[in-house]
Amino acid sequence: MARISTSPPPPQATELRRWTLSDAAQLRGLRASLHEELTGNVLAEGASLGEVPEVMVLIATELSTNALRHGIPPTIVRLLATDDCLILDVADHDLTHMPDLDEVQPADPGGRGLQIARAVSLDVGWYATDDTKNIWASFPRA
Repeated sequence: MARISTSPPPPQATELRRWTLSDAAQLRGLRASLHEELTGNVLAEGASLGEVPEVMVLIATELSTNALRHGIPPTIVRLLATDDCLILDVADHDLTHMPDLDEVQPADPGGRGLQIARAVSLDVGWYATDDTKNIWASFPRA
């Protein structure tokens, strides 16, 4: 079983926005709201995003879907910032299972969220608090 590093996001990161999700139906709203937070613009139906916002929205969706599918609700998504990067921090309330990067077979319909995050972000890590298990990914600040 492959593992990701165990560490919280940088301590100087400040929270810009927070979303609480209880089911997958709320993912669409998360994507639209995160895009608006990152760009200052409402995402028009069918419009494409800039590179960093598009990747961040993809990873927020992947990590949130994992948390909703495999964790204990509610899922909490936070957008954090430092001087040079933006960080997505996604939490669920299942403290019994550590995140892993198990080998995913080509025919498997899912299970690639963490692999995608590792491939497209600057860094990925996870940590636990008294109540939550958090996965985070960082991205360059545009």
